Amino acid sequence: MPQRLPDDPRLRRLVSAQFSRRNVLMGAGGLTLAGLLAACGTGGSTTNSAAGGTPTPAADLSGSEKVVNWANWTLYLDYDDKAQTYPSLDAFSQASGIQANYSEDIDGNDTYFGKVQGQLAAGQDIGQDIITLTDWMAARLIRLGYTQELDLANIPNSANLLENLKNVDFDPGRKNSLTWQSGFAGIAWNKEAVPGGLRTVADLWQPELKGRVEVLDEMRDTMGLLMLDNGVDISGEWGSAEYDAALEVLSKQIADGQIRQVKGNSYKEDLISGDALAVIAWSGDITQLNFEEGDKWEFALPDAGGTLWSDNLMVPIGSPHKANAEALMDYYYDPKNAATVAAYVNYICPVEGAREAMEAIDPELVENPLIFPTEDFLANAHVLRTLSAEEETDFSDRFQKAIGN
Repeated sequence: MPQRLPDDPRLRRLVSAQFSRRNVLMGAGGLTLAGLLAACGTGGSTTNSAAGGTPTPAADLSGSEKVVNWANWTLYLDYDDKAQTYPSLDAFSQASGIQANYSEDIDGNDTYFGKVQGQLAAGQDIGQDIITLTDWMAARLIRLGYTQELDLANIPNSANLLENLKNVDFDPGRKNSLTWQSGFAGIAWNKEAVPGGLRTVADLWQPELKGRVEVLDEMRDTMGLLMLDNGVDISGEWGSAEYDAALEVLSKQIADGQIRQVKGNSYKEDLISGDALAVIAWSGDITQLNFEEGDKWEFALPDAGGTLWSDNLMVPIGSPHKANAEALMDYYYDPKNAATVAAYVNYICPVEGAREAMEAIDPELVENPLIFPTEDFLANAHVLRTLSAEEETDFSDRFQKAIGN
């Protein structure tokens, strides 16, 4: 059934604001003012690099400059539309004395990386002290030496990170990153148009759905689901042969007209209009749509499994406010603050104790497996293994060619 609004009037406004604001973003093509301005200004041009050209961390000015700048994706932090503020962020500033500046600058991993790569390589300040990027892009930045090592002594609440997130192959011991939120990619469908539901990715190829199917332009999710449907363990050993077999399926369905379009977040608009009846989708999107438009869609992990991804908080190599950034990370790893965010964004909360804290915000959300998944639910979600730099380029190029880019 549609998600119930919290009883707390302030939180009721916040959750309602999420969806009214989302409509504005959709009407503007997903661009925010911050996003439009992002290319026009960044941080200083001071270069920090070792003799061999490797960027080195900037001097930390946190003691004298009480400010922290944070770049994130849209609709990814609790927001009060009426007051046009981020309440939890305001509370952080009041408690810490650190002015927090928040911008929705990230609309894609590749596009954001393209904007800041040159400055990162030179060890320059990009104007952000925290950036929030998905696992595979986080892996790239860490591998290239573009992030600063965290002092976990400044982030004692990092001990609340869920056990299964404490060690990741791209950042062993979590020295350079902490999970912001996680989510699933799976299949979703219009319940009225597809009353029998869907169980597998192959069900998307049913003749009656021809021209009404959409898949994601995020290579790791769409190809991950296709490989899972082919019986591949995407977390284990696989290579070009397995990838090519899945790519052949995708190419055929596009050529035959079964797939209407390959899209990013804008697939939600096509679900609302009815142009798309069944999609490869992200979990939080469907929760949001069902709240806003009525309980019209169902999301599920396919029988063969869905993908699991995370977005990560990192301090860029040229940031001059590392300790301030660590203070902010510590704040959001407090279970109460984490639960406040989870009630708004509807993605998987990475903080131990947030589930119990959610009882005071919205008890119904405590039982939502898309926010607090059970072990059984997680058992059917898989993380695509980290690709080498060569694989990343090769597989991405082939995927882009297949989808017509």
